[in-house]
Amino acid sequence: MLSELVPANLFLFIVVFARIGSALMLLPPFGDTFVFTRTKLVLALAISALVTPLAEPSLPALPSGPLALTIILTSEILVGLFIGGLARFLLAGLHTASMIIAYQTGLAAALVFDPSAGQQAVVIGRFFNLMALTLLFTTGLHHAMLMAVIDSYRLMPPGGLPDVGDFAGQAVAFLSASFTIALQVAAPVVVVGLLFYLAIGLVARLMPAMQVFFIALPLQVMLGFWVTMVAMSATMLWYFDYIENGIGDLLTGAPL
Repeated sequence: MLSELVPANLFLFIVVFARIGSALMLLPPFGDTFVFTRTKLVLALAISALVTPLAEPSLPALPSGPLALTIILTSEILVGLFIGGLARFLLAGLHTASMIIAYQTGLAAALVFDPSAGQQAVVIGRFFNLMALTLLFTTGLHHAMLMAVIDSYRLMPPGGLPDVGDFAGQAVAFLSASFTIALQVAAPVVVVGLLFYLAIGLVARLMPAMQVFFIALPLQVMLGFWVTMVAMSATMLWYFDYIENGIGDLLTGAPL
């Protein structure tokens, strides 16, 4: 009966759309909150129409009952959310790095609305986020992210429930790597900030009557901006090498 209600070609398209549509909900920069929902839907439908003929050899046959169809669609949605979440972890490290830099420069209280996160964020974090999105499109890595979603049909063929253990291990590897790259990106500001705090502490001990905090805060902000500006090109090159390697791991299925 189900074969009469749902033609085989429509079933294949729905299966592909379930994975690609759920992945685009989280995949940066397509899954950001400032992207209109209709734009995401149209893009997901267009990509699904293009990918369906390519993924057809790995797609399952039309199931005979609604339970099997539900299992297939559920597994595809979980796989899509998993891929989009891993790609989101790649950019989460930059947000963490911006928070570390903001605390080191004394600008943690300067907040603006970040449409990418849908909440308040530090000013430096918003700047880094815009720069990362611009470089993502400039370098063409957004195409590589889409290719990772398409290539997932080779690594994780549809038709059954995914392995939860493999998913958890891969997610932990990407999440831990995001914290590592965050500390590496913020390392110049952290090192200079610690030396600055040490110098301020020595001045406070030598001249207790001096209000060192009123003198140190403008110097702290200026020094933090200067170090960030000097190290920005090197840290961004380092960070985008990390993103490129992470996308490569998504394509090959290897841990980060």
